[in-house]
Formats: sequence, C-alpha cells, structure tokens
Amino acid sequence: MSDQKTVPLSGLAKKLVQANLLDPQAAATAIDVACKKKIPFVTYLVEKNILDDHTIATTASQAFGDPLFDLQAIDLDIIPKDLVSEKLIRQHHALPLFRRGNRLYVAVSDPTNLEGLDELKFHTGITTEAIIVEENKLVEVIEKILSDKDSSALSNLQDTDLDDLDISNIEDGEKSDEEGDSDVDDAPIVRFVNKVLLDAINRGASDIHFEPYEKSYRVRLRQDGILTEFASPPVNLAPRLAARLKVMSRLDISERRVPQDGRFKMKLSRNRAIDFRVSTCPTLFGEKVVMRILDPSSAKMGIDALGYEDHQKEAFLHAIHRPQGMVLVTGPTGSGKTVSLYTALNILNVTEVNISTAEDPVEINLPGINQVNVNPKAGLTFSSALRAFLRQDPDIIMVGEIRDLETAEIAVKAAQTGHMVLSTLHTNSAPETLTRLINMGIPAFNLATSVTLVIAQRLARRLCTHCKQPTQFPAEALMDGGFTEEEIKAGITIYEPKECSQCNKGFKGRVGLYEVMPVSEEIGKIIMSGGNAIDISEQMKQEGIISLRRSGLNKVKLGLTSLEEVYRVTKD
Repeated sequence: MSDQKTVPLSGLAKKLVQANLLDPQAAATAIDVACKKKIPFVTYLVEKNILDDHTIATTASQAFGDPLFDLQAIDLDIIPKDLVSEKLIRQHHALPLFRRGNRLYVAVSDPTNLEGLDELKFHTGITTEAIIVEENKLVEVIEKILSDKDSSALSNLQDTDLDDLDISNIEDGEKSDEEGDSDVDDAPIVRFVNKVLLDAINRGASDIHFEPYEKSYRVRLRQDGILTEFASPPVNLAPRLAARLKVMSRLDISERRVPQDGRFKMKLSRNRAIDFRVSTCPTLFGEKVVMRILDPSSAKMGIDALGYEDHQKEAFLHAIHRPQGMVLVTGPTGSGKTVSLYTALNILNVTEVNISTAEDPVEINLPGINQVNVNPKAGLTFSSALRAFLRQDPDIIMVGEIRDLETAEIAVKAAQTGHMVLSTLHTNSAPETLTRLINMGIPAFNLATSVTLVIAQRLARRLCTHCKQPTQFPAEALMDGGFTEEEIKAGITIYEPKECSQCNKGFKGRVGLYEVMPVSEEIGKIIMSGGNAIDISEQMKQEGIISLRRSGLNKVKLGLTSLEEVYRVTKD
C-alpha cells in the first residue's frame, strides 16, 4: 500500500484527485487494477461505481478544455461506421463521430488517451480531435454501432453472397456443400434456400416449413407462434429443394421413404451463428421438410426478459437455488418450456456445480454443461442417461421431458437424494401436472416430498408498440373474461392490434404467461390424501397463486398483449 502512495499520478487521474473526487491512493489502485485487467481507467471507475460517468466527463472537459457532448443527441446514421475497424474501436475505446474537412472528431471518455487518438490518425490519415462523452453512453453506442455493422453485413448477404454462406454440419464441423449431384449444387436452388433461411432469421421466425403438394409448393414461416405463407416456388423444384436441404443436414439424399432428422449450423458473422434442426417426412407428393431455428442468444436473454411477475420470479429463483428437489415446467409444444429451463441452467451454471442434461435433441449448446442427446435406437434413453448421471457426482440434472414411469421414478429418487432436478411435462395447468404423475404410477408420498415448484406457461403474441391502439369492451365482457368489478370501476385501458411496417399483423415478439405454483405443505397434504387437480386448484387460489388466465389479464392491463390473444392461448 505504501508503494501506491508514492506512485506519481498524471492525466485524468491527477485531475480527478485535484478536484477532490478521488483519493490519491484510490486513484493509484484504480490505475493498477485497470492495467492488470486491460480495461480503460474510466471504464474501471464507472463499473466499480467509484465515480459516475457524468462527473468524470464534466471534470475532464473543464480540466482539458475539450468539448463535452451528449451522445444521445447524435443521429447514429451519420457516424462513419467503416472509417476504422472494430478492433481499433474496441482496443482504444474511441469512436469516430463525424468528419469536418481534414479533421476527424472522436468520442472518448478519457481525453488523455493520446495513444488511441494517434493510432486513429495513423490509420485514417486525418487529424483527430477529442470530444468528451460519458462512459456508459460511449459503451452503449459502440455496441449499437458494431451490432448494426453485423446486421448490415447480414442484409448485404441476402443480395451478394447467397452462394457462399458458411454452412457446416454440427456433428463434425465439416462443410456440407461438397456432396450431392449437380441438381443439389444448382446455384439457383442454393441461393433460394439460403435466402429463405436468412429472411426467416431476420423476421424472427421459429420454424420453416417446405411443403410439396400435387400442383403447388409452398414455404411457410412460423412467426410469433402463427404460420404465414412466405414463398411459392415452382412445384417441379420440390425434389431438388428437398435434396439441397438434406445435403446441408448431412442426410441420405437417396432415401425418400422414411423420415430423417439432422442438423446444421449457419455462421452469419464472426460473433453470430444459428443452428437449424431439420426433420424430413415423406408425404403424398414428396418430402416435407421442417426446420427449427435455434438461436443460442434466446437462452441467454435472462429471466427478466421472460415476463415473470415479481413474486413469480422470486418463487422460481428460490426453487432452483435449493440444494435438492424438482422443478417442473409444463405446457404445450411451443410454449417456451425449453427457454425457461435453459434460463435456469444459465443462472445455475457456475464452476462449483456439476450440471448434466438429457435432451431429445439438444437444442442449444451451453458451454460448461454436460449435454447428452438421447438415442433410443442405440439404447440411450432418458432413464438410462439419468442412471449414468447419478453415477457421475451430479449437483443439477435436467431431463428434457418425463415421458414414462421409469424416467419419472428415477427423477423423483434423484430429487429426494440431494439433487436438483429440472424437467418438463405436457399438461395444461400446474395442478394437473401433479395428478398426471400420480396417474403415471408415482406414489403420492414421493411426489409430495420431491416436487418443490410447478410452472405452467404459455406464450402470447406481444402487441406492436408502434401501432397498437386502445379499444372499448363492455363491462360484462370484461367480467366474463376474468376482470374483477373493482378493476373495471378503476378503469382499464385495453389495446388491440392494428398493423404497420414494423410488425406482423399488429404483433411483434411474444410474452410469457405463467402459473407458478410452489408445492406448499397444504398442497402436499392434498396430494397424499388422494385429492385431484380441482382440489389442488382451489388450494392454489387460497394461497394467492395466480392462474394462467389471470397472468394473461395482468399483461393485458399493462398493454403488452390483447384480450383476444389471452383468450386464444389460455382457453380450456
């Protein structure tokens, strides 16, 4: 510590000390730690909440005489995005803002960053002038600009590089374009398929359907849970389209009589790759191919983005952080169960715990987690994978789906013997999940002592923020829908979809509706006394647990979705 006191301060650190904003020792420590972490001095001060970014920027402007600028006031379109490389921007934490004559004005949070300014001058051949901005705003704009560069590169691909997209097989990493006959490698077919894939990604689609019929062929995209027709290529191209898709997925192009499953990866930019899960099925007039788009970023968006209410999120986090027990997520196909489980795994994924998953198939690769693809043909079932996990010192186990009694029994035993188990079931509500397991043959006592939380969920389309408009509903209709008389008297603003260029028929994206039911002592007693789903549901209401319909009505009150959409996804 005595060495730090004698360190001579210079530049911005010295000015902050002179302004009595920093203690000399604290300044020296910050410089030393920032240097070791290889991050800018200002970034370290702001990240550690030692000083706020506005104070630093104001002090720097006054001390060095450089202009202070609010980055929120600039039009990002005028920023010369291609003047310097992404590497230089990140390395020197400096962003060129605009050019005037032979001068380039550069946004920096530390005006004493002379090395960065000089290197930008060397690479551009233009004299640089520093403009001081707040650190947080600089970080935000740099990320926005660089992500926009990735997006623009993606949009350019649609027109110029459709033949040369980087597509590889997930299993072995090999390029999949080298196989097949001349029909498969036909450039127009390659370009058409690649364009469909890119457009589907840009539109946020979750699935692509290639469907042959007797006199027509159509391509449909599932956007926000609803299928819409996207393209109608000539029907005579059906065999060549199917063959191309099978080559990309490393499937047998000569086998057209039985279903096949495969996967491939499309690399869009240096930082972004999308996985595709492919399924072929012989139909009356050719092979139908359905592709599931698996975006790894969806598993990392965080629990706050899922749509849980505060008390639901608290119950969810409390349950998954318990040392043992079982958390079950239930709902129909496409209701977001997998994303909920992956979100939990991301939260729990630390070096101190051993996490293993058995999935059919593994949808998204998560580094640090041991993921197993079940393969019933080879004898690798959910139950056999679970048995193997229990011999491998696990802390957390995720089972993709409980389908049979054997898997359920092993999962329950694992939850009772010191492990946290996460899994899914296909039931309509949280109370029905418990009775389903009893009907499968799990003893009521084992169930009551192992299951800690049940989540039933649905996905409702989110209203477009640009074009949604308020509408009127009769009070009787609102009460029939589930709103209380007090809510109606207090006033409820309900929005309905319109349509604009920013959305898909008035909707853009989806929001989760949740029924989060902790298995309390009273619910446990109902299970052990032979109660049914209705009894559990009544107890759930007494404990103040909101139903799926009520969760949807809360989203309607917030203007996130429409009343019709809630009725659609929560109808019995």
